[in-house]
Amino acid sequence: MTELPAISFERMSSVLAFLDEANRLKDTLRSGRTPQGRQESTAEHSWRLCLLAILLAGELKDVDLLRLLKICIVHDLGEAISGDVPATEQRAGDDRAERERADLITLCAPLPEDLRSEIVSLWDEYAQATSPEAIMAKGLDKIETMLTHSTGKNDDDFDYRFNLGYGLPATNCHPLLIALRQHVDKRHRDIIDRDAFDVTVGAPKTQTP
Repeated sequence: MTELPAISFERMSSVLAFLDEANRLKDTLRSGRTPQGRQESTAEHSWRLCLLAILLAGELKDVDLLRLLKICIVHDLGEAISGDVPATEQRAGDDRAERERADLITLCAPLPEDLRSEIVSLWDEYAQATSPEAIMAKGLDKIETMLTHSTGKNDDDFDYRFNLGYGLPATNCHPLLIALRQHVDKRHRDIIDRDAFDVTVGAPKTQTP
């Protein structure tokens, strides 16, 4: 007979209760859109951020992959309560970080103290960029967002030029991030160049006064 794990019923129940709350992240919508035009969820963003980190693990000799993945998974958990703020609406000095941290603490309330402290500590590490893993997570977070913008079925007035200046400090701090940024920036420049040329008449678009 297979021996059951030693975890207590109470601890297992608290973990499952937290997962029920964290499940709300699947319904937390971001401004980014899928290739079919549907708004993506924060959970989808976090999933692809982790996938990106795994795919690049061979290039990250100075980074602990497990810790990086943990940070990527928890970095937006607080948004399950108050939602996401689009990059174009974020302002320096606003209370977004404080609110998100408070929401994370609320979200983690069902967890045992050790797990609750670990998740909040990982979030703090990310927010303050106090480790190589947190710095990489911040950079990859910007890259993943830009990738979504480059492939999504966006509104006609979507500002692709915004992406060329988006998150530069976070993506200029590691050779891998710099290389990724160059590729993603090229995608956006290609889209800008394409949209500047009216393919229906074969001539540059004219601006309406």
